Amino acid sequence: MTTTLDAAVGQEEEILRLYRAHLSKGRATLAELFGTHMEVESKGAWLTTSDGERFLNAGGYGVFITGSRHPVVMEEVRRQLETHPVATRILLEPTVARAAEALVSVAPEGLDRVHFALSGAEAVETGLKLARANGRKRTVSMHGGYHGKTLGALSATAKEVYQAPFRPLIPDVLHLPFGDIDALRAELSQHPGEVCVVLEPVQGEGGVIIPPRGYLKQVEQAVREFDGFLVLDEVQTGFGRLGEWWGLDTEDVRPDVLLAGKALGGGVVPVSAAIATREAFRPFDKDPYVHTSTFSGQPLLMAAVQGTVRAIREEELVPRARELGARLLPRITEIARRNIPDLIVEVRGQGLLIGVEMVEPGLAGELLIELFNHGVVVNHSMNGSSVVRFTPPAILTDRDVEFLLDSFDKATVDLVRRSAMMPEGGN
Repeated sequence: MTTTLDAAVGQEEEILRLYRAHLSKGRATLAELFGTHMEVESKGAWLTTSDGERFLNAGGYGVFITGSRHPVVMEEVRRQLETHPVATRILLEPTVARAAEALVSVAPEGLDRVHFALSGAEAVETGLKLARANGRKRTVSMHGGYHGKTLGALSATAKEVYQAPFRPLIPDVLHLPFGDIDALRAELSQHPGEVCVVLEPVQGEGGVIIPPRGYLKQVEQAVREFDGFLVLDEVQTGFGRLGEWWGLDTEDVRPDVLLAGKALGGGVVPVSAAIATREAFRPFDKDPYVHTSTFSGQPLLMAAVQGTVRAIREEELVPRARELGARLLPRITEIARRNIPDLIVEVRGQGLLIGVEMVEPGLAGELLIELFNHGVVVNHSMNGSSVVRFTPPAILTDRDVEFLLDSFDKATVDLVRRSAMMPEGGN
């Protein structure tokens, strides 16, 4: 029997050619930095390349909290695939109703209306449109925040390099310092009843930036005082990534709209959601066609949502993420301080979202490659290019943990050797 791995052997150059011809020359060049390895299989915390090498997946931009192809999620998806994967969206369809019920059951009290989408950016667009439909025409987001690259989401994403080619963006968007409650209060007080605030509990793409304790609660209180609208973007931080179901749980915050994504599809399919209060959702309740999408709430995706919620609950992956994070963060910190004290700024994290900030972006890229050379896939941070980000799954075994730490130890030792061979001033 021929496997996916067998079929892919020797195809790397052909796939690289197709990338250059039909996808992106830049992506092809990036792939060459990693030796043109081609991922063809995945299971749990591990992925396999076409040449048979296995890598621990501590990347994936936060998607794989349940690992890849979790059996509970796969069971639900397979059942739906074989019966009714795509609906007409005219008749009642049970999987979307059950998925909404499952999602609301793990959301904060009072958030009981759901709009499903595919990408995190689409969920952000939904939040922004709900704010507008409720009369809040001004948007405030935070420096370093990342909310996606569709036009509205991009307007809230405070990164010049992503915004510049697409201006003019949507009007009346202001970016403020993350963690500065005084700056936010000043803006809200100048425009009472007009402002939608969009922020993340922890800025993942910003470089794993953790706000001062109490900041989220202060934001909520300020928004309520000045009759604003609060959209909490937990596309990356939700579903256990921070060792809680939601980042807002640490300060008992209730937004008008809570955004979920990435992990929501169980590492099997793309799906996101905006979960809103009844009051905030009223414009969508009134007119079911005011904000729609063909693939919103399709049965195959909704089966995955139900499987993901069930898997996280049954295997207690939220406390597991908290426990694993408490083990990994101090040991990664100790290794970094021992092996590369002059090359790092800081190691920080919460739960299974851990960032290692290097003194310059080039070193972050070098560390990314060294980790790959030692069998671990991680990500850089798109808004914090000096930060290497670890987002491992909550299903790591003790052996996986030790492999990750041993690989980081070896990678940092090799990084020092590589840095010593670089010409002065070079990367």
